[in-house]
Amino acid sequence: MSSPGLLLLLLLLAPPPLQPSLLPPLDTPGGKAAVTGLILSALERATSFLEKRLPEINLDGMVGFRVLEAQLQGVQEKWARDPQLQPLSLRVGELADKLAPLLHRSIFYLRLSDPEYLREFQPTIEPGFWKLPRAWTHTSDSMVYTSFEPQDSFSEEHSDLCLAQLLGTGADSSPPCRLSDFCRNLMTKPGCSGYCLSHQMLFFLSARMRGCTEGLFRQSRRYMNLFCANMMDVNRRAEAIGYTYPTRDVFMENIMFCGLGGFSDFYKLRWLEAILSWQKPQEGCFGRPAADGEELPKAIHHQQHSLRRVKRREKQFTDGCSSHNTAMAVAALGGFLYILAEHPPADRELQPSVPALLSDH
Repeated sequence: MSSPGLLLLLLLLAPPPLQPSLLPPLDTPGGKAAVTGLILSALERATSFLEKRLPEINLDGMVGFRVLEAQLQGVQEKWARDPQLQPLSLRVGELADKLAPLLHRSIFYLRLSDPEYLREFQPTIEPGFWKLPRAWTHTSDSMVYTSFEPQDSFSEEHSDLCLAQLLGTGADSSPPCRLSDFCRNLMTKPGCSGYCLSHQMLFFLSARMRGCTEGLFRQSRRYMNLFCANMMDVNRRAEAIGYTYPTRDVFMENIMFCGLGGFSDFYKLRWLEAILSWQKPQEGCFGRPAADGEELPKAIHHQQHSLRRVKRREKQFTDGCSSHNTAMAVAALGGFLYILAEHPPADRELQPSVPALLSDH
């Protein structure tokens, strides 16, 4: 993907080391509750945006909010056993109660706007499809690719075809968990980056949600380890070039998918702080910055292009809001909320098998 000279240039152009986080420290129950409150406030604003724009939000946008619904339910289950967390638990419950009817109503609008796409991918926005991780692991730098496929080789149409085949909603009416040789090769092709890579992860993640365990899917964990190691590399490179706008969408998508895959090292405190800062305060959405004057030198244009999505059904609003950006943000933030709820404050003893969470490493 990048020559040694380009990599050196990227490192030279990277921003100076980050200042200490402005978020409260997580080593006390009070600090953890304050960070949780900030995440909830962002999610409440994003849900209000969804309510106002519901007829215009596309299916891909609804997926992120359906993932958020599962995360909110997981948080409620964790907090139900702790009386000290009752105020926050009530707030999560109110958000979940507001979100549920919106998700139900969205089917009506999606049936009007894009019925064929809805038919193929409706399982992904059905209640209960998205399941949360029950065990956590870390990515391994040793699995990062040393060479990469050209980004332009990625076809979203082919990816959609394979995902529909997996879900059992394809044109051939085959049952779920079947896949052609073409899809097997596409979804296991080494050297992918950007959206090619995240769609490979989505494929195996969806297989897990669908309950596919035979054949290729016996190796799902190995492939997910490989993909998320490389998605971590993508995110680090996005951070190194200052989270320029076109990189933010895939950056948050990687956190969403690998977080659902149980990779806790995607939940870094500085990444949470960055995502929170990207929300438009009035609209509640995520999308193009109000003053997007970022221009990278031509030498790193390819690096930026490799992280750019040209989404066939992406919905960009005139105020800069993005349906897909917002969906990825809420699912990423919901993951931060869930992992904070799943583990007690640092002054309570953690199980030795639990990896370090929300570190900046």
